[in-house]
Amino acid sequence: MKRNTVLTSFVPMLALAGLLGYGAFDKPAGKTRLITPDADNAGLKLPEGFGALKAADSTGKARHIAVTANGGIYIKLNRLKGGKGIVYMQDANADGKFEAVKSFGNYGGTGICIKGEYLYASSDSEVYRYKLNDKQEVINTEAPEKIVTGLINRNQHESKSITLDNDGNLYVNVGAYSNSCQEHDRQKGSMGQKGCPILDSAGGIWQFKANKLNQSYKDGVRYATGLRNVVGLDWNQQNNQLFVMQHGRDQLHDLFPDLYTVKQSAIYPAECMYALKKGDNAGWPYIYYDQDQHKKIVAPEYGGDGKKEGAKDIIDPAAAYPGHMAPNALLFYTGNMFPAKYKNGAFIAFHGSWNRAPEPQAGFFVVFQPFKDGKPYGNYEVFADNFSGSAAKTASGRVDHKPCGLAQGADGSLYVSDDLKGTIYRVVYNK
Repeated sequence: MKRNTVLTSFVPMLALAGLLGYGAFDKPAGKTRLITPDADNAGLKLPEGFGALKAADSTGKARHIAVTANGGIYIKLNRLKGGKGIVYMQDANADGKFEAVKSFGNYGGTGICIKGEYLYASSDSEVYRYKLNDKQEVINTEAPEKIVTGLINRNQHESKSITLDNDGNLYVNVGAYSNSCQEHDRQKGSMGQKGCPILDSAGGIWQFKANKLNQSYKDGVRYATGLRNVVGLDWNQQNNQLFVMQHGRDQLHDLFPDLYTVKQSAIYPAECMYALKKGDNAGWPYIYYDQDQHKKIVAPEYGGDGKKEGAKDIIDPAAAYPGHMAPNALLFYTGNMFPAKYKNGAFIAFHGSWNRAPEPQAGFFVVFQPFKDGKPYGNYEVFADNFSGSAAKTASGRVDHKPCGLAQGADGSLYVSDDLKGTIYRVVYNK
């Protein structure tokens, strides 16, 4: 893999950005420094012209991440480290490596993002916000405002991933605390609950006001339903719409061996991208999407046989991907560092599978999905691979790293978090 050097400058941003064709740089003024990818590109396999470095390591169980305009990074930890669940780091000497500055927040969780003058972060049942200064640093780490409280957490699909639109609305995933809404969860032959009562408080995306304190379910809107679990979501600025990545259901063969082979259970159903509008229904638990038949198939818990098609009022996915790879982050790329084909397309971090045996496990990579006119266009391509360490480690599922969060730097570089060992990767382009 070719080693590349990317220039990060402290001279005025606009002039240098225009000269090199890059976007904004990390620092507004000062000395010019070179950021050099690691000799082995941090162990990653990347397309020609790209390089990578480990910007930080051993940060904790790093889930989603948010990068500031001046190059700092906020890391949300799923489990507390030193009693804290958010880590803030800076690259003080512009060498591409982060140094720890402070940790705060006494809650674990997944969601974190910056919007306007606030940092938003979620636990597994609440959403908070912190006021930022003009450097996008939290002013008072001890006094967050509680925006949403009382979201259901049954210790299954509990992460409350978040994103915001441009009109003051906050979107929160509330994952279903079930695989397929069976009367007896994950029990062989158990049929689905009528009306699936789980959907009253989970299995969808809820919309709240971003600036209103202490909201609960009664203050929010169930924006979309029928989504088993969404960990990756982002607001598409090109068409002003919410896009999400659903984790599809498990264990078709284990639960209904007379209807599905072991291999079918390993590859179905698809992991789906949905473009959502208010009121949409993606169909869980009543249907799943078969990426080979290109059809919405009735779930066996509700009378399906692997072929019977589901209701027509359930929305189609915008794109579909191989089963069980666990899409944990979605990011629309709006930067200028990468080649033009990446602009307004989507990066997806696939955390990797655990239940494809005896087929090889899969995922543990970041893919790029091209977009055209605000819609997925053509096939996805693997963008960053070998987080696992080797093909053999991928197949076994006993991997070195698991990609989880994505963020775009002010200069257009791409950051990827790893929630296994707490590595933060930075991917850059210079060709």
